Amino acid sequence: MSKRHILTFETYDDWDTVPMEAEYAVYNLPHGAPLDSLPNEAFERVEAFAFRGHDNLGADIMDAFPKLGMIANYGVGFDTIDVEYATSKGIRVSNTPDVLTEDVADLAVGMLIAGSRWMIGASDWIRSGRWAARGAYTLQRKVSGSTVGIVGLGRIGRAVAERLVPFGCDIHYYARSAKETPGWTHHADIVDLARTVQTLVVTVSGGPETMGIIGADAITALGPDGFLVNASRGTTLDESALLDALESGALGRAALDVFLNEPDIDPRFLQLDNVVLSPHQSSGTVETRKVMGQLQRDNLAAYFAGEALLTPVN
Repeated sequence: MSKRHILTFETYDDWDTVPMEAEYAVYNLPHGAPLDSLPNEAFERVEAFAFRGHDNLGADIMDAFPKLGMIANYGVGFDTIDVEYATSKGIRVSNTPDVLTEDVADLAVGMLIAGSRWMIGASDWIRSGRWAARGAYTLQRKVSGSTVGIVGLGRIGRAVAERLVPFGCDIHYYARSAKETPGWTHHADIVDLARTVQTLVVTVSGGPETMGIIGADAITALGPDGFLVNASRGTTLDESALLDALESGALGRAALDVFLNEPDIDPRFLQLDNVVLSPHQSSGTVETRKVMGQLQRDNLAAYFAGEALLTPVN
């Protein structure tokens, strides 16, 4: 029996590439490569995409493959995929939820600690010889016992909060409605939340509903001693307002794993000494990436077998 044809986007590790190539006839579209770099026969043969969601996947790409019936997304976020259009064309979409919750929460808390204690600057203080020449490093901010706000108390937000409870942090959160929690404080307004806490951690999903949910008013409300951690999507905050606040001192610090137009981030970030920069690597552990790849392949297998998708989006 001949293999089914799929198109992979960007670069996969061998532990994903080898089993995909064993099961399917695979075409690949590297990051930034135009569609016309694919061989002509790919457009008529490809039935499914194995998608890594950094570039936008819209109607123009879907329409170029008349047999396309499935988009298996590698990641929990699918805001780069035009799911509404895919649905209108009868194209199924899946993602890889749950499996990366722990890694994202780990990194969010790690960035919170790194930014509060300014560990990047501390390392540089030693490497530059300033510790020996100028003495003790400047005092930083305490994490234990601090007041932390979580924007979005879904799986990841709750995992972040649960990690901070042993630190004795006072947990506040924003959600549309109050959740069942062990005494955490609900806020129905993000600006009110930002005004109340020392650190604001953003963990909402990406997409139109959360675009710009952290605006200039919330950033200003955090204040010059405030700290913003974004472990969600670059679209969830007003990046221009954030940069203005970090440059002027209206906001004390930030730690960001996500950006607009990544990886070509705004060069203003590179001039700042009050922001921790992380290259969207929240799920970037060997263990989690292997599980993500397996779930993506399991969804592809279910589609080709005519079975229900394991983790459907539409």
